[in-house]
Amino acid sequence: MTAKIITVTAERNYQVDVGIDWQEVVEKIISNHSTVIVIAPAAVANLISLDTFCSQFGALLFITPDGELQKDFSVVENIWNFLGTHQVDRTAGVIGIGGGATTDLAGFIAATWLRGIAWYAVPTTLAGMVDAAIGGKTGINTGAGKNLVGSFYSPHSVEIDLKFLDSLPDRDFSAGLAEVIKAGFIRDMTIIDSLENGADLVSARNISAELIAKSVKVKSDIVSVDFTESKMREILNFGHTFGHAVERYSDYSLRHGEAVSIGLHFAFLLSEQLLALDSNETARLIRLLHSFTLPTFILKKDYPWAQMLKLMTTDKKTRQGNLRFIGLDHDLKVVWLENVDIDVLHAVYERIAE
Repeated sequence: MTAKIITVTAERNYQVDVGIDWQEVVEKIISNHSTVIVIAPAAVANLISLDTFCSQFGALLFITPDGELQKDFSVVENIWNFLGTHQVDRTAGVIGIGGGATTDLAGFIAATWLRGIAWYAVPTTLAGMVDAAIGGKTGINTGAGKNLVGSFYSPHSVEIDLKFLDSLPDRDFSAGLAEVIKAGFIRDMTIIDSLENGADLVSARNISAELIAKSVKVKSDIVSVDFTESKMREILNFGHTFGHAVERYSDYSLRHGEAVSIGLHFAFLLSEQLLALDSNETARLIRLLHSFTLPTFILKKDYPWAQMLKLMTTDKKTRQGNLRFIGLDHDLKVVWLENVDIDVLHAVYERIAE
């Protein structure tokens, strides 16, 4: 297929190229820098023989743990030491090849080494392609919460090779669809229409190029207006306040998208209560999420209210202890919900917790 190019405007303008060959692109990036450090988790490195590829083209390879474990400060420190050992200077480039955790990490490393060197994102998961790799948010996790340490630091390009999806397990593909569904409801309902036309994983995989391009365009348009999340960009966190609490309390046993799926249900129910959102829209959301085997409910014994509330208070949108959410009104227009009453949140929790 011919690559589709989407431009993001931020502190630098850069392209998201959908439908490229990752080897050709990475080989070209390597040729444009004095040194290139490829950061990838073990599972991805083994899948695509990165050790052999980096040796062939003269790039340094740092292999991280898989999943959210790579976003631990100990991993960051090891990479910094690795860069120091190899005397990596400002003419170098960093390439993150992996899921959203990898591109978060690679961007953070690039932002902090020598106060900023070039970096490139090559996402290998659907969630990474439609969300995490786009927009210049970089970060790591700490004991205080998910992504609370990080920076806004845009990549020089995002390179999306759709062939990575061929080997992506169904569970991970479904998890990525939660972010696609979020993009649809906040900005482009044609995404929802397309998903509902098939409403199963096979159909969604068949139109993955369309879904990715549309979802990237949604995020690109929003980020280009509000790069540092002064307000508009917050709508991209629809479903994430409660979702992040669930994800963190699960100790990341849930995929990010699975937690977001639960968070979307929470946000829809909250919107019913505070914004007169039609309950039929919530039912529509649940049908769509369930068609991709995504969770929408939790068990009280596994996710107690006191812990969920505590974790939500550490969300990045919280201001001076006031809990803030993104909701949808009866016309499916985005609304910022400021200082939401805890009793209201508890009532919504009771509707999704069994």
